[in-house]
Amino acid sequence: MKRKATAVWNGSGKDGNGNLTTQSTVLNATQYSFNSRFAEGIGTNPEELIAAAHAGCFTMKLSFVLGEAGFTPEKLTTDCSITFENGVITQSHLTLVAKVPGITPDKFKACTEDAKENCPISKLLNTSITLDASLI
Repeated sequence: MKRKATAVWNGSGKDGNGNLTTQSTVLNATQYSFNSRFAEGIGTNPEELIAAAHAGCFTMKLSFVLGEAGFTPEKLTTDCSITFENGVITQSHLTLVAKVPGITPDKFKACTEDAKENCPISKLLNTSITLDASLI
C-alpha cells in the first residue's frame, strides 16, 4: 500500500505560501505558510499534521493491541503535542484518556506501552516519545 500527498510552494520561505493536497482529498489545496507554521496564521503546518498522524496511528494501534488482549475499548481519546525547536522536532507527547471495561491498570499500561512503541508513526519518528495515559 502506498499513500501520497502533494505540497506546492510559491515564493520565499518567509513571504511565500503553499498548499497541501492528500490522495483522499481530505486536504485539498489546504493553505500553509510561514505564519501558519511559526506564528498563528490561518492554515495548517507539517507539525500539526504529524501530531494528527501520531494521535490517530497510536489510538488505532492501541485498539488492536487491546483487542488481541481480549478487551474492547469503549472510547479512546488521544491528544498529541509535537515540540518543534530550532528547526527540529524534539518530542511527541501523547495524552490518552481511555474507557476500557474490565482491564486492570497493569494490563492497560502494558497495552499502551506496546502501542506507543509499535505504532508505525512512532517507529517513523526519530524523537523522544512520551505518554500520559489514564483510565476512566
